[in-house]
Amino acid sequence: MATIKSFLVVAIFMPACAALPEPGVRTPRLQGAVQAARADAAQRSGSAPGDLTLILAEPVTWADSSLGCPRPGLLYTQSLVPGYRVQLRLRNEVLDYHASERGGLVLCPPGLSKQPAPDSRI
Repeated sequence: MATIKSFLVVAIFMPACAALPEPGVRTPRLQGAVQAARADAAQRSGSAPGDLTLILAEPVTWADSSLGCPRPGLLYTQSLVPGYRVQLRLRNEVLDYHASERGGLVLCPPGLSKQPAPDSRI
């Protein structure tokens, strides 16, 4: 599992003309999270970003700095973190990305994902 420090890092790998708005995605920051997740998933899988189907893109509040994807043995800042959850489908696999508003992006493996804080944003 890799953590991407900034959406900008991922955006470098995306062709500028391929950044079309996602239908139903309401804000530019959420759009950036979706584009970063698509770029990361395409790079990991060797697929084209268009081969990925957007399942879910929503603003959430994570319970801590793990962004809802804590790794065993690591400590995380215990504070609410505004961010996003993006789920993409590639063939039969669902890729669950968790992001912060500040640009952190994590691909959360199955079984590690935690639900957002109960006061999640709508």
